[in-house]
Amino acid sequence: MNFLAHLYLSKNNPNIMIGNFIADHIKGNNYEGFSKEIQQGIFLHRAIDTYTDAHALVRKSKRRLHKRYGHYGGVIIDIFYDYFLAKNWAKYSEIPFDVFTDAVNKMFSEASDGLPIKSQEFIQYMIAYNLLFNYQFEDGIEKVLNGMNQRTKGKSKMNLAIEDLKELNKEFEEDFMLFFEDLRNFSDQKLKEIKKTL
Repeated sequence: MNFLAHLYLSKNNPNIMIGNFIADHIKGNNYEGFSKEIQQGIFLHRAIDTYTDAHALVRKSKRRLHKRYGHYGGVIIDIFYDYFLAKNWAKYSEIPFDVFTDAVNKMFSEASDGLPIKSQEFIQYMIAYNLLFNYQFEDGIEKVLNGMNQRTKGKSKMNLAIEDLKELNKEFEEDFMLFFEDLRNFSDQKLKEIKKTL
């Protein structure tokens, strides 16, 4: 899953949100210098990614994509699913979406020091472009896909994936809605388990 889903699944706990957010920039056991709750967020992130990659509905969504994306298909589906989460936010949260994204931006601007350099750089970018809030719009997703394609120097062709989203919007959304119920249940249970062991 992409950033918005990881943050949502952190149950509004700031430290777990931070851990969940920085997890991709923490290799192996380099989490040991962080607080217990940030470590819990890192472990939750890893569990969510493993569960998501193996899920039949996510694999179904990947198969819907054009073959040109190769191994970048999983990244594209992560971004698509964040779009559908943002678009359907009121179904999953009582906190208005703009209030949630503003709070996240404020929290990360204050917590940025002490986080991995790559996380700090992304936080600056995320806040400058109000990235999370713009996930709810097709043109916001198009900008993200264009940016990802530039990062891969054009190899991923991810800029073209907006065409897939427009063509099969309904099908991707159905996949997401079914999958996200499974993921929410899994994540809730996994977080309880992690809290018992850490």
